[in-house]
This record gives sequence, C-alpha cells and structure tokens, in this order.
Amino acid sequence: MPLGDLFAGKATPAVENLAPGAVLLRGFAAGKAAEMMAALERVVAAAPFRRMTTPGGYVMSVEMTNCGQVGWVTDRRGYRYQVTDPATGKPWPAMPPEFARLAARAAGAGGYEGFVPDACLVNRYEPGARLSLHQDKDERDFDAPIVSVSLGLPAVFLFGGARRSDPTRKIRLESGDIVVWGGPTRLFFHGIAPVADGEHPLTGRCRINLTFRKAL
Repeated sequence: MPLGDLFAGKATPAVENLAPGAVLLRGFAAGKAAEMMAALERVVAAAPFRRMTTPGGYVMSVEMTNCGQVGWVTDRRGYRYQVTDPATGKPWPAMPPEFARLAARAAGAGGYEGFVPDACLVNRYEPGARLSLHQDKDERDFDAPIVSVSLGLPAVFLFGGARRSDPTRKIRLESGDIVVWGGPTRLFFHGIAPVADGEHPLTGRCRINLTFRKAL
C-alpha cells in the first residue's frame, strides 16, 4: 500500500525523522479523531480516568485509564501491567477495533509492519499536567514499537536519549499527530512538558494521549 494511502485525508504525508527508528507522523490521525474520541467514551464509561500514585507516594498530575488485554498501573507496590482494573477488580475494557487499526497503520507508516498492540494507556492532561522524563520499560517485548497518538490541546513532547542526562528535544505536537519509536530508540527517555491552558473543539480544555504498546 502506498504510504500516502495510510494517511487519513492527506495526499502528501508529513513524516519527520526524529532519530533512527523514530518518526513523527504529522496529522496522521486527524481524519479519525472524532471516531477515536467516540470509541474512548465507551472505554471511559467502563474504566473512568483516575490519578494514580507512584511507588514514592507522588500523585500524578495526569489522569489515566487503560484498555486492552492488560493495563499499566502504578501504586505503592510499583509500576506494572495487570489484567484487571484495580479500581473495579474487573478486566480492562477491550481495545476498540478503531484503536487497534490506527495503531497498526501508524506503526507501518513508521517502518514497523505487523504491529499488534495488546495494551493502550490513555492519558488525560488538563492545563498544567505534565509527564516527567521516563522510559517505557515495563513491557516484556522491546522488539515492538511505541505508538503515541495526540488528540486535543497541543503539547510539547520531550524526546531524549538512552540516558536521562542526554540532551532533550522539544517537539510541538498538535491534535492528530502520532509519534512512533522503536528499534534503537525504543528505550529512549521521553515526557510531556506542562500543558498550556486552552480550548479545543474536539476535547475541550484537555489533551488526550493514546499510547499503544505490546506489553506481553
């Protein structure tokens, strides 16, 4: 399939290479944004957003939920994936097919064919919320990429290197942008700077981030 066909409503895809194995797909999800938000409403109805606590006792500024076979959680016992929502004791909602299709298409556009995510961490950022530099390293499968979808308010994506002390790039993300990274950059440190206040027609006064992973 031609690369241009992968993009919703874009004849000429805007692909920005961030580092070996890492790309920014500008506007890739723009044409599917409303569909993704409708699917997310079903997820949140079963597993509402909540602020989790880190092992050190810090309450995160970002609200989170999950869908898929497993969900990422954090509490005093540590960071991990588990099959049940700790708030309800029930399995996480199934990943909507709309989510899985978009993640697979984006991964393919980024050079990672055959990506089948089994976990989607959903982050909700209100103004001022942030995510400090971290690695996605709780997964068992580091061969699969990370696919990160931005919806709603813009944000500044912080993309560093293999060490926390490495220089960090600041990359502005708009609604519909997707970052895909894997291979040599799979364990690179990354985060989100405090989100600026604003109003977006899709999400209102917040930013939604869908992070797809192969956790098992």
